[in-house]
Amino acid sequence: MKIVEQDTKEEIIEVIPETLDDLWHLSHIVEINDNVSSKTTRRIQDNTGDKLRSDRGVKKTFYLGIDVENVNFHLFTGKLRLTGVITRGPEDLVPLGSHHTLEVKFNIPLSIKKTKWSKWALNRLNQAVDASKKLSAIIVVIEDDTAVLGLIRQFGIEYYGPIKGNISGKRILDKNRGKNIIKFYETIIKSINKFDSIQNIVIAGPGFYKNDFFDYLKDKHSDLAKISIIESTGSGGRVGIHEVLKKGTVEKLTVENRVASEMGAVNNFLEEIAKNSSKVTYGIKQTSDAINLGAVDKLLVLDNVVAKDNLSQLMDMVENMKGEVMIISSQHEGGKQLESLGGIAAVLRYPIS
Repeated sequence: MKIVEQDTKEEIIEVIPETLDDLWHLSHIVEINDNVSSKTTRRIQDNTGDKLRSDRGVKKTFYLGIDVENVNFHLFTGKLRLTGVITRGPEDLVPLGSHHTLEVKFNIPLSIKKTKWSKWALNRLNQAVDASKKLSAIIVVIEDDTAVLGLIRQFGIEYYGPIKGNISGKRILDKNRGKNIIKFYETIIKSINKFDSIQNIVIAGPGFYKNDFFDYLKDKHSDLAKISIIESTGSGGRVGIHEVLKKGTVEKLTVENRVASEMGAVNNFLEEIAKNSSKVTYGIKQTSDAINLGAVDKLLVLDNVVAKDNLSQLMDMVENMKGEVMIISSQHEGGKQLESLGGIAAVLRYPIS
């Protein structure tokens, strides 16, 4: 995510989303009644009467602003749609006051105007910007005795290598071949370990080289094996890296990691309920009361509730009192369980009556 412009007087921030994670962040930052503007494409009908009724019109692209009435993010298709009443646009093409859905696109600026940007929304935006500088995954493509690394950052791909193994062919008698393979693998691992906070490793390439390397990780470096998966490609090198990217493997893993984290938080909360713990509460009234008392250590909020009930002020209060706020997606089982509890719940610092 990039911040293009920030007008604190007008409460307008213009951003450029670059990844699936950015769309996910924006689905929580944009709220009902915000005004958003971006380029959009709409099919315009010819009203001259010369066209046949079956004519679907012509697609035209233009800048459009809407007052948001609905925020819709599909977690696994990766589409963010903002629906609302048109407030700005070419009046010869779109009537003001009619409804339109903006689909937020990668690398297309989106302007967001709020009545007032809350501390929570600004923090969330800054988190998205900071995340764009970090490494989300490494793709390791191995072919024969050559490996190339693709460092997946939110701003794009950074290539590392090639790493050469100097391994003789299987048909050539070489008593040092096994040692050279291990040396090659350890050189790859040393390169991987240069980077901090790696969430996922995708081991890819043609043939069985990738499988042999993964087996070595399981035997000698189980910590790396736990965050690794195997993906087949038809080619090695940078072409193989692009094959992995086209399959959407990295984005899928990012989503799965986030879902696992959210599911874990909800499950831990449900376990406390099962114990009849006095250090948890749920429901809008009970949780609001706990927040006002300064008793909330961790707040779980369903994404749909944020959009509907505008809970930014309560979330700000939790963070101001050094508590943690976690948005839970409504698209998975953990979210559905939280929804059955009213869409909002809290783990408390101490019991309250």
